[in-house]
Amino acid sequence: MQGPNLFAPWRIDYIRSLGKPGENRCFICDAAAAKTPDQQRDRLILWTSDHCVVVINRFPYTNGHLLLAPKAHKAELEELTPEEQSDFQVQTTEAIRLLKRAISPQGFNVGINLGRCAGAGLPGHLHQHVVPRWAGDTNFMSVVGEVRVVPQAMEQLWQELVKVRQEMTKDQ
Repeated sequence: MQGPNLFAPWRIDYIRSLGKPGENRCFICDAAAAKTPDQQRDRLILWTSDHCVVVINRFPYTNGHLLLAPKAHKAELEELTPEEQSDFQVQTTEAIRLLKRAISPQGFNVGINLGRCAGAGLPGHLHQHVVPRWAGDTNFMSVVGEVRVVPQAMEQLWQELVKVRQEMTKDQ
């Protein structure tokens, strides 16, 4: 018996990008280089700091899944300067604060996949995942069907998070 069809058209861009010969572009470097508001919106950049960039993951595990990365194209933690290491942690904390305020998760998974065999989809540019979690978000869809349901469009989430971040910076 065949189950229902679920459509996730945004995944095709990711699938098509895998293993493209001659494709050397790093989406994190592209994000770090974005200057105009249109470029930042298109790349789902929430903010940049002196050493880091914070973006919404285009291929999320759940709604609000963020990626934090150093602006410099470095593959390993030990390559980061002390200033980059410190900023990396500060921006991780800020991302968690933002998500708590904006979408009220009950917990988080925070982590780094170092190397392709460890699950890194972009092993050449170090990045950390901040994944908001809610009680019950491991439901039958992910357990039985190995399917994730992301209930909000990326652009809508970007607008919401940018607005909340602006409010937070006014409060400081």
